[in-house]
Amino acid sequence: MDNGCEDQGAPFRAPPLATVALEREGTRARRLLAAGEWRPEPADARAAGAVLHRLTAPLPTRRGASARTVATDRDRRLHRILRSAVHHLDAGAVTPAAAAVLAATARALVPWHSVPNPPPAAAAPRFGLAPGVAAPTAAGEALLPVLTALFTDLAAPVPAGSGPLTPPAATREVPHAGRFRRYGKPGYGVWTAETVRCAGCGGKDGPWTVSCDWRRTTLHCDACGAATTDHGLAPSEVWLLLPDV
Repeated sequence: MDNGCEDQGAPFRAPPLATVALEREGTRARRLLAAGEWRPEPADARAAGAVLHRLTAPLPTRRGASARTVATDRDRRLHRILRSAVHHLDAGAVTPAAAAVLAATARALVPWHSVPNPPPAAAAPRFGLAPGVAAPTAAGEALLPVLTALFTDLAAPVPAGSGPLTPPAATREVPHAGRFRRYGKPGYGVWTAETVRCAGCGGKDGPWTVSCDWRRTTLHCDACGAATTDHGLAPSEVWLLLPDV
C-alpha cells in the first residue's frame, strides 16, 4: 500500500505542482504575443529577461560531486527561478499582463520557496512545502522548456517600427480560508511578521475573497463584508497562498 512515502524513513512526497494558473496565463500570453496583440513594455521585457537568465543557467559542473550535491544544485536552480519571478512581481514595475504571468510562474514553483535552504529566522516567510516533504524536483524541471520558450518570447525586442502594446488583464477573484501575513526585513537575517486583520471586524482567519486586477489587490472579508486595499501585502504574500485556480 502506498502510504505517501517513498520508503520507510524517506521524506513524504510532495503534492502535484500547481500549474492551472500557469497553463491559463501561459497559453493566453503565447496567443497574444503570436497575434501581435501584446508587444511587451521595456519593464516587462527586462523582468522576463531576468527570469530567462535563471531558466537557462546551467547546473554547476563539480568534479566528483555526490548525488546529494547534484540534487541540491537542481533544487537551487528552481529556487532562483522562483525568487526572480517573485522579485519582479513584488517590485510593481511590470504591466498587469506580465504580473499575471509572473504570479502564475511563482505559484507553480512555490515548493522551492524554502528549498533547498530554509531561512533560519523564525519570522521569515515560508511558503510551499511542509517540513519533511521532499520537493518534486523532476516535475519542476519538466516545466523548464515551456517556461524558457514563454519568457524568451516575452523578453524578445519589439519589432522595429512598432511600439509597446499591452493587453488588458482579467480581474481574478479567488477564495482564501486562512491568514495573510506581512513580512519585513529590517536587518540582515532579521525578519518581522504581522498578521493582517479585517478593517471591519478585526478577524484574521477569513474566510476572504481576494480580488485582483494586477494593479491593486482587494481583500473582502466574507464574515462581515468589509473590503480593503490598505493591507500592505506584497503580491507574492497573497498569491503564493491562494488556491491554484
